[in-house]
Amino acid sequence: MFDFFKGFGVTFGTMFKKVVTEEYPEDFPPAAPRYHGRHQLNRHPDGLEKCVGCELCAWACPADAIYVEGGDNTEEERYSPGERYGAIYQINYLRCIGCGLCIEACPTRSLTMTNFYELADDNRQDLIYTKEQLLAPLLPGMEQPPHPMRLGDNEQDYYVQGPVLARKGAENDPVGEQVK
Repeated sequence: MFDFFKGFGVTFGTMFKKVVTEEYPEDFPPAAPRYHGRHQLNRHPDGLEKCVGCELCAWACPADAIYVEGGDNTEEERYSPGERYGAIYQINYLRCIGCGLCIEACPTRSLTMTNFYELADDNRQDLIYTKEQLLAPLLPGMEQPPHPMRLGDNEQDYYVQGPVLARKGAENDPVGEQVK
């Protein structure tokens, strides 16, 4: 009999406390800086893709959420500094568990994770992200691939001396001066 009044005591005790409400869609709370959310395919400073289509990320994924199909670069159509590039790249967020093993497996640091965490959708097909959705946006001074290599003559220049060459190119480039 007294259990009935104890239950109502808890209810009445919380009824008059201030309600804590999150204004989620309007007040977008920032994620922690090291949060692992949506993946991103990065670019070199001239706009070429860092992904060389090696498929190591797909092999490392324990949930089999990544599909990569490599393509060959030609001198007329160059998408990355290497011999190959990721022609087809898909991540299925219905399967992805966010473990980050794909990030560790990437030899070129092409694949990273952003701290964007809104990945819910009511359409299952929209949760399979394609290469176009995953590629980092073009920043000022970058050129949309395919185009010739701008930071050196071979892929060694891109991966070993790339940051130094990019800084030198930005100092000597009159277009880059206007962007700053």
